[in-house]
Amino acid sequence: MKTLAGRTALVTGASRGIGRAVALSLAEAGAAVAVNYRERAADARDVVAAIRRNGGKAMDVAADVSDARAVAEMVAAVEHELGPVDVLVNNAGLAIIRSIDDLTEEEFDRTIAVNLKSAFLCTKAVLPGMRARKWGRIVNISSGAARGAGGIGPHYNASKAGMEGLTRGYAARVVKDGVTVNAVAPSLIETDMVRAGLASSPDRIPLGRFGTAEECAQAVLMVIGNAYMTGQTVALSGGLSFL
Repeated sequence: MKTLAGRTALVTGASRGIGRAVALSLAEAGAAVAVNYRERAADARDVVAAIRRNGGKAMDVAADVSDARAVAEMVAAVEHELGPVDVLVNNAGLAIIRSIDDLTEEEFDRTIAVNLKSAFLCTKAVLPGMRARKWGRIVNISSGAARGAGGIGPHYNASKAGMEGLTRGYAARVVKDGVTVNAVAPSLIETDMVRAGLASSPDRIPLGRFGTAEECAQAVLMVIGNAYMTGQTVALSGGLSFL
């Protein structure tokens, strides 16, 4: 069913992995989709081409979402080509694997900017229109690292925990305007980061396997479709942890 027909969605960091799967799922649900990327132009164009082949409407849009001016220009471009943004998925993220001894101030600051500040900037850019239209859906892609140690480092933990706090802070303040804000927190999803060695084996996952990007996309679509759910974090961990 085309439950998002007539809606416009913006997915940050959508050229691959979870972002790509979310963009494709939103298009299948009927939304026109803006595929944001920073460096992987060819991959972003491939996502757009896949959506168009299936009869959907999409565009690719380059922007460093940790930069306020770039975010403003991105949203303006999306609204010009596809229409006002009704659905925002803050998925762009940076995962620099560092020990506590090797982590630098620059790496900490960059991680917070890309993973957390970007969600604030993108939300700030699209929220006025959502509130004016009395309908909006914002989904922040967090991580199990927001509550557990994880394998990346404390900078990543802090960025994802902050994202969940941001989720609750906005949710409490905009729900009466018809806007919901939720988070989806995957753990050990089979993406490039996991395949590169972040987790060599799924043995400690009770389900016995890594999750898929498509399963993350299913959770995103679930919270978008539920007008009564807001301020929540949906964990996807195969039974590894519970909120």
